[in-house]
Amino acid sequence: MPTTAALTLLGLTGATQVLAARREARAAKLTPPTGQDVEVEDRRVHVEVLGETGPDLVLIHGSSGNLRDFTHRLAPDLARRYRVFVVDRPGFGWSDPLPGGGGLVDQAAAIQTAVAALGATHPLVLGHSYGGAVALAWAATMPDTLAGVLPLAGVAYPWHTGLGAFYSVLSHPAGLALVIPLLTAFTPTPVIRSEIAKIFRPQPAPDGYIDHFGPDLTLRRGQMRTNARQRRALHTEIEALSPKWAKIAVPIEVVHGDADDIVPAQIHAIRLTAEHPDAPLTLLPGIGHAPHHGAMPEVIAAIDRLAIRADVT
Repeated sequence: MPTTAALTLLGLTGATQVLAARREARAAKLTPPTGQDVEVEDRRVHVEVLGETGPDLVLIHGSSGNLRDFTHRLAPDLARRYRVFVVDRPGFGWSDPLPGGGGLVDQAAAIQTAVAALGATHPLVLGHSYGGAVALAWAATMPDTLAGVLPLAGVAYPWHTGLGAFYSVLSHPAGLALVIPLLTAFTPTPVIRSEIAKIFRPQPAPDGYIDHFGPDLTLRRGQMRTNARQRRALHTEIEALSPKWAKIAVPIEVVHGDADDIVPAQIHAIRLTAEHPDAPLTLLPGIGHAPHHGAMPEVIAAIDRLAIRADVT
């Protein structure tokens, strides 16, 4: 009996991996790379460049995301007046992961190296959500390599709600090995589409966004493992790095929605603008976690102000 049970379990595990691989192949076919690969220490960083003239601007996406979050609307609009470098963070979209998932500083260094190789040696840097923490880490640790920073609904300070059951399970070794393949293989696409839509609340997801974004890309095993490891490490990293924010020397613009229930403004944006001597806050009434979709003109106006303050117009 134990042998039969073991063989059954082995067979189910193998079948799960096969189904997961098929789903990943389908996601790759439906949502192929749109940019170019830059090699950074033998790993690919996927970057899409839009626009030919104007100040250089780097856009960094958040957790579970990819560069398509920006290329749906914001980046094409900005490309009229900026040269926009939209990146897949290491381990997401079509960028290779860093060892152990890659911390905030390591991700910032990889992105900086990649965009510099494409000519963006002193860009403005916008980071959304988790990407806001990457952008702040860039500004705090490599200040001579950027002109200004804009955390957009960005994670900036420690919070008190813990990791949560979902990521506690996924980031455990057993979750990384066993649970993630099950999610990849068997999560219905309507469920993941619904979860993506929740990020925009109280606004709806823009028309066509979810199909453009590629919902099944978020379910690939490698990306989910990277995301789980990063989410587990984030609180500790933020505790260590956040004392550096007040000493960031480049211009900062802070943009946040006051209805953001994922990264609350009170914990992050309001504290950042209070602690930094020159970090003006644009607090958007009624806007949730995706201001670049729900309040795009205001976000672009903040980028323009940052460019003026950084003297890169």
